[in-house]
Parts: sequence; C-alpha cells; structure tokens
Amino acid sequence: MNQPRILVVDDEPNIVDMVTTVLEFHGFEMTSAATATEALATARLHRPDLVVLDVMLPDGDGFDVCRTLRRTLPDLGIVFLTAKDTPSERIAGLTYGGDDYVTKPFNIEELLARVRAVLRRTMPGQAHTTEEAILRFADVELDEHACTVHRSGHPVSLSRTEFDLLRYLMINRGHVLSRSQIIDAVWSSHYTGGSNIVDTYIGYLRRKLGEFGPNLIQTQRGFGYVLREGSET
Repeated sequence: MNQPRILVVDDEPNIVDMVTTVLEFHGFEMTSAATATEALATARLHRPDLVVLDVMLPDGDGFDVCRTLRRTLPDLGIVFLTAKDTPSERIAGLTYGGDDYVTKPFNIEELLARVRAVLRRTMPGQAHTTEEAILRFADVELDEHACTVHRSGHPVSLSRTEFDLLRYLMINRGHVLSRSQIIDAVWSSHYTGGSNIVDTYIGYLRRKLGEFGPNLIQTQRGFGYVLREGSET
C-alpha cells in the first residue's frame, strides 16, 4: 500500500530539513515548497494527502493557501505550523479549513503525532508508516518499542533523556545538529535552561557507548554534534 504523501511549506530551510528528515524516516513520502505560489503548484503536481503549512510566507498568507487547497483537494489534511499563536489566529486557521495548529518553536515528536492523528481521520484504514522498531547505526541498535539499546550485542543502560538524545542523533545520522535543534527535539521548546545541558548529556552517551567501541558522536566545532564514523573534524 502506498504511503501518505506530505508537503511541507515553509521558507525556513532548517525547519523544512528537520521535518522532512524525520517524517521520511517514519515512512512518509515528502515534498517541500518555500512560497505560497510554489506550494499550490507542488500540490497540483503531487496531490499530497497532508500539508504542513506555515502561515507567514514570503509571497502570501498560509490561510489563503489553505482556502485554495480546500477547493481543489477537499480531503486534504492540513496542519498549520507557525509562530502566530494567539487564540484569534488559531481560530482563523481552523475556520479557513485547517485540521490542526502547531506553534513554533515546536517539538518534532508532537508534530509527528499531530500528523498521524489527522491522517487517521482523513485516510481511515490506511497504513501510515513502514517504520521498523529498530534503528541501526554502525554496531548500535536502538529498539524504539522496547526502549533498549545494544552495542556490539552488549546492552547499554540509558536514562530516558539519554535514550531520546541517541534516538534523535540516529534519525539524523550524518547531519550536524546544533545545540538549539537538539534542545527543541529532546527537551522540547519549553526548556529554559542553558545549552550546556546538551554537552553534558553528549558526554554521558559517549561514556556509555564507549565501553563497547570507538566514539561515534563527533563534535563539529562551532556548529554542534553529528553521529558519524571516523575521526573528528
């Protein structure tokens, strides 16, 4: 069965990259657009099942895009993703035809849950993911369902935060992640402490994984961290 097609519309490349990377990993077919004009053209071409739609676009208003899409694709799922978070704007988004409304900064896991919930309503009976429960990188295996981690066959005991941090690094393997990206994904947008908490937990992970093999979590100086084999740069 074909997997749902999702269109991400946002003019911030880092948000498009993060949302696309995570949703692709969970089995969705992804396309993206950076403007209202491009969003409408891409929707006509690819006919997505759901749109993750920013409200403030360089050449128009996401509410107008939503209204236009509703006329041509009445069964389309629409999740607004925006920094506008007043009650009146939320009501406007739902009035114009949106199915849900997520505010920036956001937790990527929350967005994934909202996307799945909307698809359950708009595509009943459809299989929404092909994801495996086990993530693998090098000799590390992380079982999302059992919440366990093994390296070279050895169990690695992690706290919940360490587990979530490793999972995020594995989903984004090969991609350099800034401290702010990691905080938003692992600690959520409500965290108000310092960014050095990321360094602390990276240290915990390195020590625990390092008992059974070489370091896999590399520091990209001036940028952040990346899960990658080989020597650090």
